[in-house]
Amino acid sequence: MAASSEEKFLIEFKEQILYRFGENTKRISICMDNLSETEVWYSPNESSNSAGTLILHLCGNITQYIISGLGGEPDIRERDKEFKGLHEYTKERLTEKLKSVTDKASGIILNTGYEQLIKLYSIQGYLISGIAALVHVTEHYSYHTGQITMLTKIQKNTDVGFYSGLDLNRKNRE
Repeated sequence: MAASSEEKFLIEFKEQILYRFGENTKRISICMDNLSETEVWYSPNESSNSAGTLILHLCGNITQYIISGLGGEPDIRERDKEFKGLHEYTKERLTEKLKSVTDKASGIILNTGYEQLIKLYSIQGYLISGIAALVHVTEHYSYHTGQITMLTKIQKNTDVGFYSGLDLNRKNRE
């Protein structure tokens, strides 16, 4: 039996969310490979966050919105602590924590059905649908991945190579 339009949409939507998760996780990993243990915690000023702080913040956000919100686990997030600069985390531990959180969230996303996506959830004081939670987490992840990339480029004065081997001047197909 052929998949319905709704089923096709659901599959495509989840595949794209998971693709962006993987893409951002890989990009952050590349940045972490370029940074020293000290550089991971570099912040240009008091109003800006370090790469390490941003990773802890991403883990908190993904946990609250997907693992707790969509996945139904207790909301244990303590957002303010994400910004305390927990320098006891090594690059390796930060990378492992991010991978663990995104892997768990990815499993929840894969198993999320249509009804869960249109259902309303109370997350972080907002009443949002499952779709809204996934879109929020995806754009939030991309936003902070860009900040981590910028911090890496500022400190290392290097091209991180995200687009190596790709012709980004290629025109769209007609």
